[in-house]
Amino acid sequence: MTEQAAGEPDFDVIVVGAGPAGSVTATLLARQGLSVVLVERGDTPGAKNLSGGVLYGRVLDEVFPGFVDQAPVERRITRHVTTFLTADSSVAIDYAGGPLAAPVNAVTVLRARFDPWLAERAEEAGAFLMPGVRVDSLLTEPGPGASPRVVGVRAGDDELRARVVVAADGVNSFLARSIGLRPKPPEHHLAVGVKAVVGLPRRVIEDRFGVTGDEGAAHAIVGDCTLGIGGGAFLYTNTESLSIGVVLRLDDLVRSGRTAVEVFEHCLAHPGLAPYLRDGEVLEYGSHLVAEGGLGMVGQVVGDGLVVVGEAAGLTINSGLTVRGMDLAIGSAVAAARGVGEAVAAGDTSATGLAAYRRHLDESFVMQDLRTYAKAPAFLERGRMYGAYGELAAGLFHDVFSLDGSPRRHLAATAWRAVRRSPVTIGQLMSDGWAGVRAL
Repeated sequence: MTEQAAGEPDFDVIVVGAGPAGSVTATLLARQGLSVVLVERGDTPGAKNLSGGVLYGRVLDEVFPGFVDQAPVERRITRHVTTFLTADSSVAIDYAGGPLAAPVNAVTVLRARFDPWLAERAEEAGAFLMPGVRVDSLLTEPGPGASPRVVGVRAGDDELRARVVVAADGVNSFLARSIGLRPKPPEHHLAVGVKAVVGLPRRVIEDRFGVTGDEGAAHAIVGDCTLGIGGGAFLYTNTESLSIGVVLRLDDLVRSGRTAVEVFEHCLAHPGLAPYLRDGEVLEYGSHLVAEGGLGMVGQVVGDGLVVVGEAAGLTINSGLTVRGMDLAIGSAVAAARGVGEAVAAGDTSATGLAAYRRHLDESFVMQDLRTYAKAPAFLERGRMYGAYGELAAGLFHDVFSLDGSPRRHLAATAWRAVRRSPVTIGQLMSDGWAGVRAL
């Protein structure tokens, strides 16, 4: 079915959601000469986004060469720290690498500043930005098959028609769900994120985190910070603030009987984290749902007249060492712009015509990385990751560094003794080790 059969549209493409996926899609489509409207429910792009995170920016550099020197980024990440916490100790792996700074591998961003910059690039390319507009539903007509064909969106009493609608409306993606393209995700594919931005002077941040200039640090934390609930915490340095939060697997949180706020407050007060936050001022605070299903959460991303991008398509990876969403969202935007552009040029924006998007997505790093880490979500559901292994590591290093006058043992004997004291059996250790190798 071609566009002519559906009537003359107002735009070639309507993009719903001005986050990284939506704004980059709009930019690349506008560069192709298509008429594009970028609809955002917030008064400004980024107004609905709390805090920020780490952006692995090589893919964005392909869209906007040299963006890191132009965009409102916070710091260039040159230090990655992975920490296991117990109630009274911490064991960390700290990697600080100059090669991560040139070319820039990752940066921290605050979405309230970064998203408007991306939307401005879309406007410069020729897209029409419509902020403060909430899309209530999709406009549909009978399609060539059993499913309806999307021909636009409805916002209040207004209707906008287009050849293609791009759903970039976040993890819940009510647009895709409204026509049965995506089912309601199960609890174990979702997490609750509670975040805060804590203001601190620039010099204090640099002293506490061992960075200088525009360098920054990213901390991934597991263990007692989540009170044994599946998930973890993060702590990122911005220019004059810190982004800190917990991400808690929804099904495990419900089973625990605790609230996400209770766990977050425990995290802030933990002796392994509190010194970083001392004397800081909370500037922002809130919570939202996070996609955690990995490859298992990615289903249909193409329908008649509709494509789904970014977190709306379930494109996130949590490997335990890194948490990725924005780079995958941008990668999906690149694939979507290619696929949609080809479909519009061919005059066929049915699911068959738009299937080029899925093909480009499958060929990109986005789906290749999701396949690489396909086993990570199941591995990270193992409860020992959030308690027993932290205790094991803390016990081992206590024995290594505690010199009490007794004769020293070889490291192998010390490790064996720590394992025997811990609740982790040799069988579990071997099973988890092999599963970790396969998953990560």
